[in-house]
Parts: sequence; structure tokens; C-alpha cells
Amino acid sequence: MTKKRRNGGRNKNGRGHVKFLRCTNCARCVPKDKAIKKFIIRNIVEAAALRDIGEQSVYKNYILPKIYVKLHYCVSCAIHSKVVRNRSRENRRIRTPPVRGPPGRQPQQQQKTNN
Repeated sequence: MTKKRRNGGRNKNGRGHVKFLRCTNCARCVPKDKAIKKFIIRNIVEAAALRDIGEQSVYKNYILPKIYVKLHYCVSCAIHSKVVRNRSRENRRIRTPPVRGPPGRQPQQQQKTNN
């Protein structure tokens, strides 16, 4: 039978069994190596209220703490919420991770400077 992916959609390699996680969105049991993981770092307060809190604060230069969350998605929820996309057969063979940058911006090309 033909295989769709070289790794079978998992990162298990030689292990026989891996623990299960619960999907953050739908609570489905997903093997840990198959789950799509996303790490989010956010401010506790949204940007609109950040200035108001800074003005009312007694302490100057106080830095509000951040929230660190690791999200685990099953494949169907990750596709539905656009965390990942399906790729064509040729593009599936490309195993290098995409270039990451700030969300909402396209990564800029590095320019060569002559010094």
C-alpha cells in the first residue's frame, strides 16, 4: 500500500508507544508525537489597557508579567483553525521548517551591504 508521508504523520521513529495528550480545542486524545504544538507568549493585559494601567500605577517602569501557554492540537482542529495547512505532494517533501517572524508580517529578505 502506498504511503502518504515518510514518517506516517508521526515523530515516533523507533519507539513503540508514546503517551497521549488532550487536544486544547476539542479534548480528543492525540499521541504526543502526532499533536501539533504551538507555544504562545502573551501579555496578561491587552495593548489597549496597558497604557491606562501604566498611568495609574504607583511604580514607574513596572513590567507586567506575561502568560506562557503551550497549546496542543489534533490534526483536524489544527487544520480547521488554520494553525497548519495541507500541502501538495511535491511540497510535502520539503522538510525544512518555514521562516518564522512576528505574526502578521512577511519576513524580509536580508540585504547585502558592501563594506
